[in-house]
Amino acid sequence: MSPQARQVREVVFVDGVRTPFGKAGEKGIYANTRADDLVVKCIRELMRRNPSLPGERIDDVAIAATTQTGDQGLTIGRSAALLAGLPRSVPGFAIDRMCAGAMTAVTTTASGIGFGAYDVVIAGGVEHMGHHPMGSGADPNPRFLSERLVDPAALNMGNTAENLHDRFPAITKERTDRYAMNSQTKLAAAYEKGQIQPDLVAVASFKAEPKDAEGNSSGSSWNLNTVDEPPRPGTTLEDLASLRTPFRPHGRVTAGNAAGLNDGATAAILASAEAAEELGLPVKMKLVSYGFAGVEPEVMGIGPVPATEKALKNAGLSIEDIGLFEINEAFAVQVLSFLDYFGIADDDPRVNRYGGAIAVGHPLASSGVRLMNQLARQFEEDHSVQYGITTMCIGLGMGATVIWENPHFDGTTASSSEAISERTATA
Repeated sequence: MSPQARQVREVVFVDGVRTPFGKAGEKGIYANTRADDLVVKCIRELMRRNPSLPGERIDDVAIAATTQTGDQGLTIGRSAALLAGLPRSVPGFAIDRMCAGAMTAVTTTASGIGFGAYDVVIAGGVEHMGHHPMGSGADPNPRFLSERLVDPAALNMGNTAENLHDRFPAITKERTDRYAMNSQTKLAAAYEKGQIQPDLVAVASFKAEPKDAEGNSSGSSWNLNTVDEPPRPGTTLEDLASLRTPFRPHGRVTAGNAAGLNDGATAAILASAEAAEELGLPVKMKLVSYGFAGVEPEVMGIGPVPATEKALKNAGLSIEDIGLFEINEAFAVQVLSFLDYFGIADDDPRVNRYGGAIAVGHPLASSGVRLMNQLARQFEEDHSVQYGITTMCIGLGMGATVIWENPHFDGTTASSSEAISERTATA
């Protein structure tokens, strides 16, 4: 007997949360907090917020981390599931695609849902850059350089951003600084309007006061972290112009127009549309398509361009169909290269309405779900938008893009399935 034919099922984004993001280092809010405990907080909060979801109905837990060692090792998807109190019948796994780890956790498990292997999953990511600095413990194969497989700059993300400036001289430092300033301003406004806080899970952390010259400490304390630590509201162009350029003398990339080194975790619930209806789960977004692409590693920031082209082609859509963009701001020059390619203005109101990683932080493998959380929140606010994208560049020369549909869309155009079928048929 031949196996039963399967039809692709609709995948929905049910809910997503994240910890407040912290600054990496001994003075950061999570200096004494374990990475896996940050993930546990997110999983527990998802279950608390969605009481109609029985733990035993979760088919898998995919958690990404770029540096999979120490408190980010031991197959963190499985270990975090156990620590969070999910039934032992719930499996889990770890995944790595550098900055797009959480995004890949989502697309990988979403594919399982579409295929019919899963009904409900949890996907997310974590990066504790204070405990595990980028590249710590890595041993790049010497053939990369000895055989000229990649430019040496490819192994330093800041240098790849400077290379983008070289390739696109119209993207000046003044433009990147202005974009960075606006990111800070937009995030501050989003906080003022209460648009960020609903998706944050409070995290208690322990802080030991520094020791004096005699080795005595003034004590220790517990803090409840409810807001992001990295933002610098009130940043001006003058402030940004004064910062040094650490990657190149007289360069253009600074700590002010790039994302910082951060700690944090994210997690989301994905489900088939049928399972969401059966369990009474909310539907915040519908998955339309996704794409991953490779580019020259030395200009990795351009990766979102071919990834977006691929995702649009897969969906039968064009860039004009996209009403909201959540673009990870690893570097301002990387975002501006994307906008210039697609003919989008630097200050287009569709782009990063709540600000981005330059302001809020970028704990590598966790950031993909932050983008999704913010897009879902904007879909709830703006029912005139039908499609949005989440996109990001990835170390070693890659890009990732996911296209989502707004379930609250109230326009009079054809339904998404009709529009995509029509476009695909005429492509």
